[in-house]
Amino acid sequence: MKVGVLLPTFRDTPHDAFRVAKRAEKSGLDGVFAFDHLWPIGEPERPALAPFPLLASVARLCPTLTVGPLVARVGLVSTEKLLEQFATLEALAPDRVIAALGTGDELSKDENLAYGLVFPPADERRALLSDAARALSPLMEVWCGAGSTATNQVARHLGVTLNLWGVPTAKVSAAAREGAVNWAGPLGRDARVTLDELASAGATWAIASESSRIDELGEWRRDR
Repeated sequence: MKVGVLLPTFRDTPHDAFRVAKRAEKSGLDGVFAFDHLWPIGEPERPALAPFPLLASVARLCPTLTVGPLVARVGLVSTEKLLEQFATLEALAPDRVIAALGTGDELSKDENLAYGLVFPPADERRALLSDAARALSPLMEVWCGAGSTATNQVARHLGVTLNLWGVPTAKVSAAAREGAVNWAGPLGRDARVTLDELASAGATWAIASESSRIDELGEWRRDR
């Protein structure tokens, strides 16, 4: 199982994200990821760094790390623009980009509306995700953020990895019986035990929240 960490992106500057990325690379982690939000959920007064420019800088700064958004939400930009962003990132970091896509949900709806962006019904967002995933799958690894049963079925139909957020390892194990699956979220007090459980459950990646101890993650990864 590969191990990554989320970068601190709810900041005015990228300096903390660069620092975390350098530590992640030095500690032997496999990748770093960035949220695709216009503000932290429920906190519109706070800043948020755009994921693609940040990940492009990180990819050049840390040449061994895989990079990707977690997850790039369809509908924030056109599908053509979204594909262009991934293509640019791939050109900067060949074979080191993961196209993690998501439909968004009611928690992120206000971000769209605040900027005059349409928030289509769920079935239309799933169609947008399917179009983007089909276009990107021949070029790079694609993940789909888990959501409703219908959204999860789209991931299985497309044959892409299902990304689960913060669920118990039993759910990871159940999802792994149906196809590729990974996990992201807070690891809790005993990160090593959680990582062991996720690996045994069949997760291909574990992506820890930014509050995790990077040295502990690196030690676990090296031990494997």
